[in-house]
Amino acid sequence: MPVPLSALAGAYARLTEVLPGLAVTEPATGAELPRGGGWIAAASLAEGGAALDAFLARDDAQVLRDYGQRARPDVVASFGLHRYAWPACLLITVPWFLHRRVPRLPVTHVSYDRTATGFDLGHLAVRPAGFACLPGDPAAALPGARVVSGEEALRAEVRAAVAEHLEPVLAGFGPRTRRRGRALWGMVTDEVVEGLWYVAHLLGEQERAVRELELLLPGATRPYVGSAAFRELTGPAGEPLPTRDRASCCMFYTVRPEDTCATCPRTCDADRVAKLTVAAAS
Repeated sequence: MPVPLSALAGAYARLTEVLPGLAVTEPATGAELPRGGGWIAAASLAEGGAALDAFLARDDAQVLRDYGQRARPDVVASFGLHRYAWPACLLITVPWFLHRRVPRLPVTHVSYDRTATGFDLGHLAVRPAGFACLPGDPAAALPGARVVSGEEALRAEVRAAVAEHLEPVLAGFGPRTRRRGRALWGMVTDEVVEGLWYVAHLLGEQERAVRELELLLPGATRPYVGSAAFRELTGPAGEPLPTRDRASCCMFYTVRPEDTCATCPRTCDADRVAKLTVAAAS
């Protein structure tokens, strides 16, 4: 089959199609990643200085606007990390899920604009530093392609690519969130799983995503924490209600204690069933 100029363009276009609140683009060959205006380099977030201050100021203002109160600084930083890491993980997991291609994206190869007009989740500009693919993929002939032996080797590439991108970002956010090592990587584990799970639902492939994510994160895949942790509850009419157990807490309970998410470690199964039943009905 024909291969586009970029091996990843089709996956990113499909992501924006089903999730129009997020845009992903690749600059033309030879063009620089965007800077200035609303754009911030991922590498600047990793430095943890003034750029991160400005990034988190938006989260601080948003909490005050939406909930009429200020959140603790560590909670604001946790919200900010989530708002970056969730779409950043999709840059890697969606091409893998759709086309079995895994880009490498060091922090120097990504810029992010949270203020982009018309995109609730923002606009990511990326320049992959090569990609891994399977034998027989037509994209293997493209510059930057690296063929790996099979599916498990490709899953290892996903884990390595996410870790390569987010490890320096965690170093920047970590002191602000007042979390370290395992707690931070628990957040990353949740972003990988819940981001792709959500997008797969929009694609009509949620069950396949569960299977793929269970293989990607079976447990004991350091630095990630735990497994994909999917399980099934039973609704009031005997209907199955898929859920998972998060490896971390997003800290939203500190702002709205009565409104925790359905996968929160603080939410008991009875409350999960109630929340999931309402969500399914709507």
